[in-house]
Amino acid sequence: MSASLIVFDHVYDGFATTRVYLNSVVSPIQYLANLPSEMLNASASRLVSHQQLVEENAELQHNAVVLNGKLQRYILLQEENDRLRRLLNTPVRGDIRKEVAELMAVDNNPYSHQIVIDRGAIQGVYEGQPVIDDKGIVGQIMQVGSTNSRVLLISDVTHAIPVRVARNNIRMIASGSGSLDDLIIQHVPHSADIQEGDLLLSSGLGNVFPEGYPVARITSIVRDEGRPFAQVNAAPVAQLDRLKYLLLLWPNNLVGPEQQNSGLEQ
Repeated sequence: MSASLIVFDHVYDGFATTRVYLNSVVSPIQYLANLPSEMLNASASRLVSHQQLVEENAELQHNAVVLNGKLQRYILLQEENDRLRRLLNTPVRGDIRKEVAELMAVDNNPYSHQIVIDRGAIQGVYEGQPVIDDKGIVGQIMQVGSTNSRVLLISDVTHAIPVRVARNNIRMIASGSGSLDDLIIQHVPHSADIQEGDLLLSSGLGNVFPEGYPVARITSIVRDEGRPFAQVNAAPVAQLDRLKYLLLLWPNNLVGPEQQNSGLEQ
């Protein structure tokens, strides 16, 4: 009977209308039956996609941190290279040996301006030796170890350096004030021809600092006739608050490494 119906339908297409009707009835039922499965598959797909996005985002953030760290390191190295290049290009007067030193430590005593560098007796460092940066005079060696040394900065209250005005060669003494950005110019007559902005150079007197290196610029002048001398202040040209690399000088006409007991300039 079934075979007869199949043959009849195939030959005469007798159940076409019925089949179309049944399909129209069954299709919504099939759709509803498949809907939970399709929704589950779609949710699972979205969940996988979300998890992938989370993982990719985490990886990108990690890569960004790594790259940012490398960039900061590159910038730091570039700054150090520039600083070293400026230091090595610092003009040295005469036939003077020079050697780069690096800052190791800063004295935490607020009443003492001293630093420690990574050069010592092994490298020929000696007490009283001048120390500069790419801007000007920083200080002098006050204590020497085998592999490191202590530097007394020009801003220390116990330090003094003979200077001259670059404009007219008037000689003065620049003493430390205890402040990294200020020097006191002592015993200046009221009539002295000095101006704010005048550049002070090392005079070479005292046989410690070679002549002609920048020391400071005059920042203020107070002429009070009630005082015996004018009150003069100057700002060091060396960047005493941001030292990193320094230059040690061996002036060939000054005290040499073999004279380790040379005194500090007062």
